[in-house]
This record gives sequence, structure tokens and C-alpha cells, in this order.
Amino acid sequence: MDAAVALVFSLCCLLLLSLWRQSSERAKLPPGPTPLPVFGNFFQIDVKNVSQCLTNFSKVYGPVFTLYLGMKPTVVLHGYEAVKEALIDHGEEFAGRGRTPMIERLSKGRGIISSNGERWKETRRFSLMTLRNLGMGKRSIEDRVQEEAQCLVEELRKTNGSPCDPTFILSCAPCNVICSTVFQDRFDYKDQDFLTLMRKLNENARILSSPWMQICNNFPLLIDYCPGSHRTLSKNVDYIRSYLLEKIKEHQESLNVANPRDFIDYYLIKLKQTNPNQQSEFTLENFVMTVFDLFAAGTETTSTTLRYALLLLLKHPDVTAKVQEEIHRVVGRNRSSCMQDRSHMPYTDAVIHEVQRFINLVPNSLPHAVTCDTKFRNYFIPKGTMVTVSLSSVLNDSKEFPNPEIFDPGHFLDKNGNFKKSDYFVPFSTGKRSCAGEGLARMELFLFLTTILQNFKLKSLVSAKDIDTTPVVNGFASLPPRYQLCFVPI
Repeated sequence: MDAAVALVFSLCCLLLLSLWRQSSERAKLPPGPTPLPVFGNFFQIDVKNVSQCLTNFSKVYGPVFTLYLGMKPTVVLHGYEAVKEALIDHGEEFAGRGRTPMIERLSKGRGIISSNGERWKETRRFSLMTLRNLGMGKRSIEDRVQEEAQCLVEELRKTNGSPCDPTFILSCAPCNVICSTVFQDRFDYKDQDFLTLMRKLNENARILSSPWMQICNNFPLLIDYCPGSHRTLSKNVDYIRSYLLEKIKEHQESLNVANPRDFIDYYLIKLKQTNPNQQSEFTLENFVMTVFDLFAAGTETTSTTLRYALLLLLKHPDVTAKVQEEIHRVVGRNRSSCMQDRSHMPYTDAVIHEVQRFINLVPNSLPHAVTCDTKFRNYFIPKGTMVTVSLSSVLNDSKEFPNPEIFDPGHFLDKNGNFKKSDYFVPFSTGKRSCAGEGLARMELFLFLTTILQNFKLKSLVSAKDIDTTPVVNGFASLPPRYQLCFVPI
């Protein structure tokens, strides 16, 4: 009986402590819905469509508001003005990476995506500089993407115009570009090691976007004590790490400091130049996670965008016809498209931009955090507070993009049919934490799509009006429904 009383007393004290903490924090933070003790606002959020929930909250509490995801507050930025003011005008203060329990356990704060402070700055600076060097080398990154685009076409020809699910093939192409950049060599699409790597990357993307993962990140105790798909995620990450370590060891044995071949060689040279007696962010552990980040960020995001793009082109055959007319007029049928062609292909460029805007691939970006105590719009945000950025609210701004729920390349064309840039185009986020691989991703999307449409007519198995483009998952990323199509050679 005494034990039961003690337990009830302890729970009551915990409840009162939680209420006191929340009330004292909330006094200075932006407004928001009243949180429950322990659970916060979790039961007011639809984990299957978080972005729509944030839009609904913004209508009540304004463009800057606070949610409690569990017991900790998260400041939400909704709309172009709030996002720009925070990430551009106050870029340094909002440049921290917010804590995502599952990713934190996997990365241990290493690499580009999850790191903070000097480690993040040094790793990002090195990665951008190395990618730039590789882009200007004897065999540029554009050459590698063009080569892969032709390999992709040859693989699609093997379907002989029969119905196929493009998911796997479209994942192989961007993954091979990363392989070529990081390892120097691409892989055959039938290579078993490559197939295993592809399968695990694809599975990780699905798990990270699942409702269960949203729950785990809000209540981290579940990660340690409950079974679930998060354990598969951990096993996949361990496998990929081991695979990358083997590749690094192979490079160490054949390294020529005077002639670096790829990203791994550049990093190994940097490690050799690092004084072992001085503390440095350039370590083998950070290296492995950096390479892992290149694969994780550079494979599934691009392949999902390509997959969604083909689905939208099937849904809008009039758009497809205009793109193919422009391709055949500017590029022709006998040479490969190149990045110089893009400036002469405004409609194609507009279509690719509209695909990225419309699909809203990463609705809420990766979480940010403020790097110091910050005063923002007369609110006080303590150092370390997590910040969620609603990219969806910017990409769907009706003042910038009339009828944003409609797929319309005209959103990026002026009245004369010229390509029109927009500050509201933020699929790669914006500010200091914007995607480091944006340039590569945009190159891949242009070269892969133009090469496919140069060589094939896309044939749907159902009528255009029956094609559903609604995402089947809308958590961390918006994933398109599975579908089949025929690649009919032109």
C-alpha cells in the first residue's frame, strides 16, 4: 500500500513539475495551443500529414508559433516572411541542427546533416570545396551524370516498351552518380552489392517517413525499449557504414596524394595533413558519416523527385508534349543534353521547377535549432530550442503561385514564355543550412529527365484523369504512389 501511495505521489509531483516548466517557458515563447503534461500537443497533430496541421495552427496563432512535441517546445516558422526573416536575416542564430532522437542515435552528431558548431562548418566547407574541385576536374561531375543518363536509357530500353515500375531503375541512376563521385566507379545495375545498398537506402527512406518514426522522435524512450521498424533502420545504417569502411580501406591502399580520384581520396589526403596531436573535426568516424550523408541525401531525394516527375508527366500529357518539342528543337535527337542547354529551354526548366514545388518533397525541412538565446519578433527563444521550418507554406503561397494546388509550369514563366525565378522556390531549404548538394541535384533532374524524354514516349496504363498523384506518405518526405508505365522508344 505504501509503495502504491509513493508511486501516485511521485506521478503527481512529475505532473506538477511538467505543468510548471511548460507554463514558465510558454510565457516568453511564441503563442501556441495549450500542451498536455508529458504528451504536449502530440494528440493534436496528424502524424500522417504534419504540414497540413501546421497550416491549420498558423491560421489561429500566426506565422510564428510554439508546439510541444512531447515535453520540449518547438518553434514553428510558417510562411515566406517568417522563414526568410529567420533563415536569411538571422541566419547565424537559426543555423543549428535540431535534435532528432533517431537520427542522433545513428549519426552521433557526425557528418554534414546532423552535426553542429565547428564540426558542421568544417565538414560542410570541405565537402562543398571538394565537390567543386571534382566538378572542374578532368572528368567533371556533369560528365558523370551524362554517362549515367545514357546508362539509364539503355536500361530502360531493356523493358522493350512493356509495363514496368520505375522505382528501382530511377533509384539506381542518382545512386550511381554518388558512387562515381565518392568511389570513382559506377556499378552495373545487376551488381549484387549495389542492389543491396540500393534496397537498404530505399527502405530507410520509407521508414524515416513513416508515422511510427514521427512517434519515436517525439517519445525517444520508445526507440530503446520497443520493437519496430526503427530497429531495421539501425541495422541498415550499420550495414552501409561497414560497406563504406571497406571502400575507404581499399582507397587507403591505392591512394596517390598527387592525383586524387574522388571524394574519398580528397578526404584521406586531408586526414594525412591533419596534425594527430591537435584536436580536429577531420576523423575517420566523421568521414564515414559524411560519406553516408552524401548517399542518404543524394539518392532517395533525387530518385523520388524523378519518380514523381514521370507520374505528373503521365497525368499531364500536354505538358509532356511541349517539353519533348523543346528538347527536340534545342538538343535534337542525336546528341546528349548538357547544362548549357537549360538556358535555351525555359519551358522544360519551368516544368522541373514546378515538379519540385508541387510535390513538396520535404514539407518541413530538417529541424533547425537556435545557436544562442535569440530575440525574434519580440519573443524570447532560448538557446537550443528546436525550430521547424514549413517549406510547404512557402512553396504553396497563393500570392506567389496562383492556385498552388494545381500543377502549372506557368508558375515559373513570364508573359513572354521566359523562365521566371522565384525567391519562394525553396525545395532545398534556404539560408546557411540549405542542401549542400543542391547544384548536383538540379543537374541530375535536368539531364536525366531531358535524356529520358528525348528517347522515349511515356505511356500510361490508365487514362490521365484516373492517375492519382496524392502522396501515400507525408511525414519526413512526401512519397508518390506506386505506379507502372511503358517507356516506348521514339
